[in-house]
Amino acid sequence: MIVNTSFNVRGEPIVCSPADTVRCFMVTDLDCLAIGNCFLRKEEQDASLMHEYVDPPVA
Repeated sequence: MIVNTSFNVRGEPIVCSPADTVRCFMVTDLDCLAIGNCFLRKEEQDASLMHEYVDPPVA
């Protein structure tokens, strides 16, 4: 599937750079990311880039 839409995690701003995109990708349930001429598989990325995203408290 290819998704071409705003890309962010709920409560976070829309990504604005390739670095933002990779950080967001690493904390989502997405398996792969195509950005420019790069194709990333999460399973092949450095596990230290993953962290658990915690939903912000609901006001």
